[in-house]
Amino acid sequence: METNKTTVKIINKSPHPLPSYATIASAGMDVHAHITEPLTLGPLERQAIPTGLFVALPAGYEMQLRPRSGWALKHGLTLLNTPGTIDADYRGEIKVILANVSSEPFTIRPGDRICQMVIARYTQVEWEEVTELDETSRGAGGFGHTGKK
Repeated sequence: METNKTTVKIINKSPHPLPSYATIASAGMDVHAHITEPLTLGPLERQAIPTGLFVALPAGYEMQLRPRSGWALKHGLTLLNTPGTIDADYRGEIKVILANVSSEPFTIRPGDRICQMVIARYTQVEWEEVTELDETSRGAGGFGHTGKK
């Protein structure tokens, strides 16, 4: 399987491995918690978790931070601003806003894989302001308008 590769400059101030792909077809890379001692998130609590990572994305790229599906399903952990967007001109430490939406406390340990990171191309738009939009068969229907099946 052939994939496109782009080089991204990264500084890792943590003792944990760089984000990496688990399989040849993975889109996301696991990101580790850069904390020195366990941190417990109580029910409905949120916290910005440091990663020790600093990146310089090429122009035309963004980084998206997404929840880990296993933690979401099994423990009720998610990212509040999912997907979190890191712009190409941001140079600060990457932090992950983890939220515990379960009714049980959850403890994050140093080096735990806390989210998925996806690097994606994007396009900036130029707006063309108009007074009417073309009609479609869907129209303004949304929020379940197309049915269950």
